[in-house]
Amino acid sequence: MTSQSDGSMIMKIAVLGGTGKEGSGLAMRWALNGYHVIVGSRSDEKAKNRAAEMNAELGGDYLTGLQNAEAAAAAEIVVLTVPYSAQKATLESIKAHVQGKIFVDVTVPLQPPNIREVHVPESHAASLFTQEFLGDGVRVVAAFQNISAEELRNPDHHVDSDVLIAGDDDEAKQHVIKLAEAAGMRGVDAGPLVNAVALEALTPVLLYINKAHGIKGSGIRITGI
Repeated sequence: MTSQSDGSMIMKIAVLGGTGKEGSGLAMRWALNGYHVIVGSRSDEKAKNRAAEMNAELGGDYLTGLQNAEAAAAAEIVVLTVPYSAQKATLESIKAHVQGKIFVDVTVPLQPPNIREVHVPESHAASLFTQEFLGDGVRVVAAFQNISAEELRNPDHHVDSDVLIAGDDDEAKQHVIKLAEAAGMRGVDAGPLVNAVALEALTPVLLYINKAHGIKGSGIRITGI
């Protein structure tokens, strides 16, 4: 971590799968709001090229690109935005580099072609699998599953959705709430990590609503807070 002029700390975030639509949208929003963001990919060249493209789009030198394991090793917070089919392989490649860190899992266990139907995996939630696989030394938080990549694509666009956040470590959840705010949304503490079962299951429901109503960016808003 490095310090800002006011003495507060700037955290480094690795967005694994940051070359994809969801990861790119989050990465750009965080970079514009003072975080050091590393775009991660299985390919070092692809990561560097995508980071350069985003920097050109943003008009500055905001992001860097690295292969996933190197990106994870260099960051304090690691965010996983890969498809469910790539989750396990990605976790295997970065497990040694995320111990002692906050790990934000955005994975949704979608089962193509039936992506508008809820699929509950053997682990009950993708994030629960991540916690079991990485071990107790990693503070896993589930978040951003219900935010449309279409909504995130333009960093200046207001996303009219809340981010539901589940995890077993309160401090880690507070960091992720700040990440939600930095991305232009409200983070809502949604309880322990086991509640990721519900968070992940909402995504195919939103995808169904999108298709049924001819829209692209339906989301969740919590009232009464």
